[in-house]
Amino acid sequence: MSAPLTQFTINEAAPGYWRVTFNNPPINLCDPETLIELQQIVGLIESDDTLRVVVFDSADPDFFVNHYDVSRVTDFPLTPGPTGLPTFIDATTRLTTSPVVTIASIRGRTRGGGSEIALACDMRFASLERAIFAQIEVGAGVFPGGGGTERLPLLVGRARALEIVLGSDDFDAATAANYGWVNRALPDDELDAFVDNLARRIASFDKPALAEAKRLINRKTLPSAEDLMQTQDAFLNAFSWPTVQERGARIAQKRGEVGPDFEARLGHHLGNLSTDTQ
Repeated sequence: MSAPLTQFTINEAAPGYWRVTFNNPPINLCDPETLIELQQIVGLIESDDTLRVVVFDSADPDFFVNHYDVSRVTDFPLTPGPTGLPTFIDATTRLTTSPVVTIASIRGRTRGGGSEIALACDMRFASLERAIFAQIEVGAGVFPGGGGTERLPLLVGRARALEIVLGSDDFDAATAANYGWVNRALPDDELDAFVDNLARRIASFDKPALAEAKRLINRKTLPSAEDLMQTQDAFLNAFSWPTVQERGARIAQKRGEVGPDFEARLGHHLGNLSTDTQ
């Protein structure tokens, strides 16, 4: 029997429609338990023959799913799942190929590994006022290791993917929508109703038609498992680089100097580790 979920809550909003809410205080970091529970949720999604659509959201309006907790990188789960792939790649690959439609309803900061989880969903809708996006790994001395380098270029194109990944800065929801990172950026007070209406509409349709349409679209729009594996291996190996240790120390120092503002304006601070005094 699977362990009970501690970071995610599943609610059946309507027949064939689940809402899965993430809550990992204080700042919704993505940690080893997040990945293990995500894999468990994918298994539950796959086992429900009546399920048609799942909406992922957050209990914290300031953070959707935040970046990976690199202080626990040595605990990164690698146990093969049903696909034979390690935990994170197994979960996100199965999420993208599942016959169930997945939608990320995003408020707050969505960076690094959190952004990569959102990228594994079929659709993303964001709060115009409250959503912030970033792939901040290069600014931390490494690079995206969970699908950002594979899935993001397929959505936004090569040049914009390079801007996002190499610049490691925060992007507002309007820019993310313009780039194709998310489907739409909506006024915050309209986001919930819009996503709920779309999910209920999808849930009213026949599952065979939904599943086959998704399967056919997937043929030319998903990265290979081999590419995802190569990137994850390189990502984990990068933590042995001396440059990562040195930059990590500077990041820790800056975090101590600026306090909560570090996470609030992470893209800004990563670009000003030596000079920023604000």
